[in-house]
Amino acid sequence: MPISMYYGSVPVFLQLLPAMSGCLDKGQAFAEARKYDPNLLLQLRLSPDMFPFARQVQQATNHALAPGRIAGVELPKFTDTGASIAELKQRIATTVDFLKGIQPSQVDGKEENEVSVQLGPNTRQFKARVLLYHHALPNFYFHTTTAYDILRHYGVELGKRDFMGQAPA
Repeated sequence: MPISMYYGSVPVFLQLLPAMSGCLDKGQAFAEARKYDPNLLLQLRLSPDMFPFARQVQQATNHALAPGRIAGVELPKFTDTGASIAELKQRIATTVDFLKGIQPSQVDGKEENEVSVQLGPNTRQFKARVLLYHHALPNFYFHTTTAYDILRHYGVELGKRDFMGQAPA
């Protein structure tokens, strides 16, 4: 049986986004135990030419909105400036709540529909299935993994279970 676009994406986002929020909690606790401002974690990066931690989280949530783009519904509005741990956690929670409102019928069957996505100054057209499987999901995994790796690299005690979270029932 083929997997639907909805079930191939929304449950993945709903598993890993709360896990990312939990990693933020552990990062905050790590910094507070060492008596420094937890928001300093937000500017850490693995390499000088990579996005910092805060931008990794922002990008992950942006890519998780793909089912909403495919459904043609209004997306949550986010700003990508002045992030704090609290703001990132709220952004994740908003994204999770948004995804919980998407129904399979709004996404499935639209594999060949054209979807416009603003990427920086450019607008790109994607077939819905290409947007989801070849753009949004790979980017989502990249940014969630990189955010996790940044925290691990700087000493936050995280394991695979922290990254994976709990699978939806």
